Amino acid sequence: MFRHVVMFAWADGIDEAHVAATTAAFDALPGKVEVIESYVYGPNVGTVDGNSDYVVVADFASADDFATYQDHADHIALVQEFIAGKVSSRNAIQYEI
Repeated sequence: MFRHVVMFAWADGIDEAHVAATTAAFDALPGKVEVIESYVYGPNVGTVDGNSDYVVVADFASADDFATYQDHADHIALVQEFIAGKVSSRNAIQYEI
């Protein structure tokens, strides 16, 4: 199993409507990208200052399936519309589980 984890902080001015729209876009992605085995994501609940604002955890059967996800047109469109230019920081890691 191959896991991809992304955490990011929203840029100044990003409102709750954008966060909700981002979550809705993530909701739709597993139906479009068949290689996703497990997909969990959501906004930080805010109990600890200084943490990231949003997280995505995605599991795939293999690194090749992750590459398919990463290059999939629907994933790229989601990133371009909801993430790119709208975050102040982003961290990611991929590892085998």
